[in-house]
Amino acid sequence: MTMIDVPAQSARIRKCVHCGFCTATCPTYLLTGDELDSPRGRIWLMKDMLANPSAPPSPRAVHHVDRCLSCLSCTTTCPSGVDYMHMVDAARAHIEQKHRRPWPQRLLRSALPALLTRRVLFRALLRAGQGLRPLANAAAALLPAALRPQLQAMLAMIPPRLPALGLAEQRRPLPVARPLGRVILHLGCVQPVLRPAIDDAALRLLARHGVEVVITRQSACCGALDHHLGREAAAAAHASANIAAWEAAGPVDAILITASGCGTVIKDYAALFGDDPAMAARAAAIAAKARDISEYLALLPPLPSTLAPGLPVAWHSACSLQHGQQVKATPRQLLIDAGFDVRDPAEAHICCGSAGSYAILQPDLSAALKARKRAALAATGAQIVASSNIGCIGQIGGGQIGGPELHTIHMVELLDWASGGPPPPGIPTPNC
Repeated sequence: MTMIDVPAQSARIRKCVHCGFCTATCPTYLLTGDELDSPRGRIWLMKDMLANPSAPPSPRAVHHVDRCLSCLSCTTTCPSGVDYMHMVDAARAHIEQKHRRPWPQRLLRSALPALLTRRVLFRALLRAGQGLRPLANAAAALLPAALRPQLQAMLAMIPPRLPALGLAEQRRPLPVARPLGRVILHLGCVQPVLRPAIDDAALRLLARHGVEVVITRQSACCGALDHHLGREAAAAAHASANIAAWEAAGPVDAILITASGCGTVIKDYAALFGDDPAMAARAAAIAAKARDISEYLALLPPLPSTLAPGLPVAWHSACSLQHGQQVKATPRQLLIDAGFDVRDPAEAHICCGSAGSYAILQPDLSAALKARKRAALAATGAQIVASSNIGCIGQIGGGQIGGPELHTIHMVELLDWASGGPPPPGIPTPNC
């Protein structure tokens, strides 16, 4: 999509009746109280963009669209069925094409997808960052003032130690004697580097269920990082590579995704090819096979639990899962069926502030949402927090000084542990 689709965008905007229900569930509006930081306010700004689509957007429109998390809580709340997801996607693409940002922003917004979507490069960057962290203040002084908060946010995300390559990234799925199903497991780019234990737990869990797993060598980033930066051509290139790789893998029951942020984009792949009907049809066929891993596990017979029941677990439902994919009860029920005491935090519908690259690009708003989410999760009394998205796991568990310790892990790690796998590293166990 090279130009904004004015008729489609106008039709979406007309569905908004400006009732204001979305303001009650919009994280940025809850923090700032600014109408233009709400979906209703941003829709007003998008309408202004459409009035003259060939002109650059106003600085005010860029500022407030940039501050949107794309958490999509507003779509769950909206009584009129406004398609806010595609509206804000189109607005971002329009801004990317028509607005010239200051050079520090252009540098950062180009560097993030270039570095984070290549696993080898990302791993090397993290190793370099570990050495740079003690020199953070000196390094920040060399940067333009506008980039210093972003550097601090990036350094805060670097783990103390990098884990070794996981079985999934080495493409060593566990053998299954008589497969009862065949699936593709999407690895993505950031998760295998930061938390390979997630996909390795998924491999063990699926093997216990008798499911053959295929991991294609050619596929990698889903395109979400570029997509949410308005870089649609780059996002479509990632999608095209994945589609070709997955088509070549042969018949499968499903394409499983363990990072729900990736899942929301993959399920919507056809929207990236609005100008190419043939490619859009291929993308739609792939999207129809895409499943969050919880959706697929729910179709399989439950495995007996090897743990004593009742271990408290706070469930953090990632925005990309509950709002983007509208998958709500399934993962929570899987944890209950495995014997965990699942506890729901207050404001469970409000974003934790991760939102892909948002924690780097908008560090102040992200930090405020992180503190709010951690307080709500701690109030459940559970030390273990389960989620479905690597971004949320890193956001909630990382870089917090003071307060109760929260052990954030992926739900598949808990399900793997309950059915005979190893305990996730670092979590408090009943035998401790």
